[in-house]
Amino acid sequence: MQVTRIAEARAYEAAEHFDMRCLRLQGKEATQTDSVWVGLSHLLPGGHTSMRDAAVEKIYVVIAGEVTVRTPDECVRLGPLDSCRLAAGEPRALHNETNLPATVLLVMPEQR
Repeated sequence: MQVTRIAEARAYEAAEHFDMRCLRLQGKEATQTDSVWVGLSHLLPGGHTSMRDAAVEKIYVVIAGEVTVRTPDECVRLGPLDSCRLAAGEPRALHNETNLPATVLLVMPEQR
């Protein structure tokens, strides 16, 4: 068993993420995983990502606050414990449009 305590989770930089703090919970440099990695992102009010796609699917689960997820075809506001799946190659942008911080759990396939 490999445990990551939130107090010991390490920050990582994610390209084109603004006013966000990202922590690695599982996978990559945090623990040995076979298929996925898990990150936790805190978005300040106004925090956002650019509209970008990824080579792999992504799953977002809002833990606290509200986050707006935009794709070229849709825009949806997610609240606590709401989630969405984005297909590989589907561009997306996240945005915290509120005056309170938001927290999002990210699950992505491990790229080898």
